[in-house]
Amino acid sequence: MRDLRGLRRLIDPERLQDSLPLWMDAVRALVGQYGAASATLAARSYDGQRDAANVPGRFDAQPASAPPDEQVEASLRWATKDLWATDEEQAPFDVRLAQAEQRAQAVAQKLVADQGRATIREAVDRDRGAAAYARAAALGGCSFCKLMASRGAVYKNAQTAGREANERFTGDASVVKFHDNCHCTIIPVFRGQAFELSPHAAEWDRLYREYAQGHSGDQLRLFRRALAEHDSNPLPTAH
Repeated sequence: MRDLRGLRRLIDPERLQDSLPLWMDAVRALVGQYGAASATLAARSYDGQRDAANVPGRFDAQPASAPPDEQVEASLRWATKDLWATDEEQAPFDVRLAQAEQRAQAVAQKLVADQGRATIREAVDRDRGAAAYARAAALGGCSFCKLMASRGAVYKNAQTAGREANERFTGDASVVKFHDNCHCTIIPVFRGQAFELSPHAAEWDRLYREYAQGHSGDQLRLFRRALAEHDSNPLPTAH
């Protein structure tokens, strides 16, 4: 984020047509640099956790590939779309620029973090010694992230994750949805390991079972309300 903020000087309001593409190229390079580091660290972490679990056989996690350039470009174009506005009722340019910078930071954070998360997910998919993975949510995470974390070590494909948790689950990669500014991580679980929810995830699971379970189509809303009323870690106002 610090390095990304430093690139703001590349955007010249008087030469937007020329300067914005230069800024986007610089951000793309930054995402590539930190995304590669994220994936490498995740691969090392996976191998270390596998060794600590005494899993038999040899396996080396491989860093996930970088996102396609077109995905990065589309995300950055979305982040900066309001800079081109000509409507006189729009906010001043410096306000729109600050908003675009915030969106770009959120986009970059997700792209970088996703490479590390994809590394662990792909390792679990390929490793015969892996059983599944769990999701760890931040204490101040949103209701969706807390709900996904409360489910425990069920994630390896869409079927085991449970489509009823989110009707938009389509395809195995969809079980690890993350939003911008999401700080959730993936925890690999190996064969023979007994996974236990953390105390706060166990509390989220209790709240879900007491207030939301069995209400088809309305679970997330009811869970969000239960968190707002009973969770010791308040929900963020936005994410």
